[in-house]
Amino acid sequence: MSHRKVAIVTGALGGIGSITCRELVKNDYLVIAVCRVRTDEEMAEWRDKYDLTTRDVKSFFMDVTDNQACAVGLKTIFQEFGHVDVLINNVGITRDSQFKKMNFEQWNQVINTNLNSLFNMTQPIFQAMCEQGFGRIINISSVNGLKGQFGQTNYSAAKAGMIGFTKALAYEGAGKGVTVNVVAPGYTRTPMVAAMKPELLENITSQIPIKRLAEPSEVAAAIIYLASTEASYITGETLSINGGQYMS
Repeated sequence: MSHRKVAIVTGALGGIGSITCRELVKNDYLVIAVCRVRTDEEMAEWRDKYDLTTRDVKSFFMDVTDNQACAVGLKTIFQEFGHVDVLINNVGITRDSQFKKMNFEQWNQVINTNLNSLFNMTQPIFQAMCEQGFGRIINISSVNGLKGQFGQTNYSAAKAGMIGFTKALAYEGAGKGVTVNVVAPGYTRTPMVAAMKPELLENITSQIPIKRLAEPSEVAAAIIYLASTEASYITGETLSINGGQYMS
């Protein structure tokens, strides 16, 4: 049983996830970093890079696309820590392709990881949050879930679905102290974006009014705010952080 606030972060080792874990620790959370299986050496290297300790961050290996694995894993987490105050559904992948060339595996991998994981992770935690009378669920979508993107029908569909999921679930949690919101980053300085072709990235940056990429810390700051008690009157909302690239 933990007497500290407990936050679960999926996709914890990614660019946004790592900085979010660090900022949660600074705000006195005990963080459960959910990720795919890694070696002890890899986890130690990650903690060192982001100045994290095993006291503040507990790693938990879980396949978020596997409903049964999530049910078992979350049961273990509740048995060990007693409660979960914040869930950040941050995991995400891309498998880009023009729709006419996209195969079902490319479609399904993205939908399973980016959208079905919401159901797998959120359902057990949401029920527990409603029973304890407090909870913050923050889903990390994307600017491309709002506006679409050439070659990303799978990714855009999943990220748009996340927004609809959030709005619907917000109604169910509203009277029980549980808020559900979306953070929709634009192009952010992460390893995923760094892997893009330089000419493509330059073209995208030129379309952003602020003329630069977002920093992971800027996205994490929004997540930390939505997780706070000060954000108790915000639910069902999408907070866009895209430098003015898409204004809705």
